Amino acid sequence: MWTVCSVSLRVAALHSKREDEYFTMSSDDGDMENQAEVEEKTRLINQVLELQHTLEDLSARVDAVKEENLKLKSENQVLGQYIENLMSASSVFQTTDTKSKRK
Repeated sequence: MWTVCSVSLRVAALHSKREDEYFTMSSDDGDMENQAEVEEKTRLINQVLELQHTLEDLSARVDAVKEENLKLKSENQVLGQYIENLMSASSVFQTTDTKSKRK
């Protein structure tokens, strides 16, 4: 499985290699179409790299939110248990059976 980092490096290496090839071709041919192609491909590669960085940032944010969610769930369980203990210790929340007390 490829990580975002390895994909970024592969795309950057591919970009560099292909850019050199296209610049060599365009300088040899002097063809404006090749230059436009190179510029478009460079733009697209830069866009892909930017999107990969955005994905990395979003992934890190998701991980942080998951961690915070687990922490809050744990805190809620502790608080719930504490409230249950308080309620069971308090006479206000005790259930009373009035029939058994009358007898």
